[in-house]
Amino acid sequence: MLSRCSALPSRALLAKVMVFSFGLCFSGAVLGQNALQDYQMMPVAFPQAVPSSDPDGSPQPLPSLANMLERVNPAVVNIATRSVVRERNRLLEDPFFRRFFNVPKSRQRYRRTQSAGSGVVVDASAGYIVTNAHVVKNADEISIGVSDGRTLEATLIGMDPEVDLALLQVPAEDLTEIDYADSARLRVGDFVVAIGNPFGLNQTVTSGIISALGRSGLGIEGYEDFIQTDASINPGNSGGALVDLNGRLVGINTAIFAPSGGNIGIGFAIPANMVSAVAAQLIKKGEINRGFVGAIVQPLNRELAKAFGVISGEGVPQGVVVVDVQGGSSAEQAGLEPGDVIVQMGGNAIVSVADFSAQAAVMFIGDEVEVRYVRQGEKRQTTLRIIADQQQAIAGKSLAPWLRGVQLQNLREDGEVMPSAGVVATEVGARSPAYGFGLRPGDVIVAANRIVVEDIAGLREAVRRDARQLLLRIFRNGRFYYVVIR
Repeated sequence: MLSRCSALPSRALLAKVMVFSFGLCFSGAVLGQNALQDYQMMPVAFPQAVPSSDPDGSPQPLPSLANMLERVNPAVVNIATRSVVRERNRLLEDPFFRRFFNVPKSRQRYRRTQSAGSGVVVDASAGYIVTNAHVVKNADEISIGVSDGRTLEATLIGMDPEVDLALLQVPAEDLTEIDYADSARLRVGDFVVAIGNPFGLNQTVTSGIISALGRSGLGIEGYEDFIQTDASINPGNSGGALVDLNGRLVGINTAIFAPSGGNIGIGFAIPANMVSAVAAQLIKKGEINRGFVGAIVQPLNRELAKAFGVISGEGVPQGVVVVDVQGGSSAEQAGLEPGDVIVQMGGNAIVSVADFSAQAAVMFIGDEVEVRYVRQGEKRQTTLRIIADQQQAIAGKSLAPWLRGVQLQNLREDGEVMPSAGVVATEVGARSPAYGFGLRPGDVIVAANRIVVEDIAGLREAVRRDARQLLLRIFRNGRFYYVVIR
């Protein structure tokens, strides 16, 4: 049953809902306990269902986001993908079944699949559209639905699975683009609007606030620095826009936390600053070439911050402390040492490990990044010149805690029957977690977390994909095996 605040409800109904709706239906009344008990005796002034007006009687416009949305909505597009996938049938894959019924091994069944998502036009003159990598991954055809009813065929320029972003290009004809906001200036409580294509419902708008910043450790992507919002995000919103009240892009909607399968007001978006940097790299190179920073850091608690002399006047720890510097890395060449406290990178304050990871995500080979740090109470500055990861051997603990006690090196071809590329576990401590889960000396890691691994640099990127476990595909004694380390 629906009721309006401007209609006088029955006395019984009013008694039930008064506490919930008092602030909505009763104007300007602050009630104490006695007044709550004697609410029947109070005169009630209900608002009129007409616009407010100036003293001269002219109506005032009601607050609305309509003007902003009329300008921004055309920059958010619908994405439809089509692909052909092989149907898996465990019975037909069974060698005994195929041999018994004389089923040819080559007989395969395929089916066409379709999926939908959203995207954002970030450069109308060139026809560039940003979306999530998972929206267009493995797509054979990508179609873009524009708000004016046109359907355009898109070309995939490049993807960055580590942050779940992809760049598309369509013919640049009468497109509308959206401007980037500076996501570093966002604050918890700022109002935001999500625009996308949930469940295939075109141009759907939801609103909310920023619930949290710098969310990480979710196991969604390799580099995580999410904006959390309570603006409703549902399947199909992926790749859509999260904008501020000025209509500027603050993030790309990416994921939801949905234990029940539906929206519960916890959605995540990739910050605009990261989107802008990745899109620029994809436009320039067509691929992502992240460098090898090589500094392992940990957060500061109050005790560590006091010990290192980096605590603010409010008693808040400032920065992250370097616990290890890997040989041949950008950090080593810049002169960073264990015990240094990094407080700023590239002009952005570093308060948490998530801040550090967010900056590492947008450091590409050839970049030069100014770093401010504290060493033994003295403020210092250096320049990180980002280089490629060329490490040939490394201690496993530098990549992941599960690989503690493991020594790794790039596979060297020696003419034997071996994979063409991979990472060899040269040593595996008998008391290490990896040994307990089945990894042995001489095993060649050829994939990690379902990502092909050719060298240590590739393994480093792959282990970032899952914070809960490490799934390894290994080659041992002429056969392939899987090992999972938790």
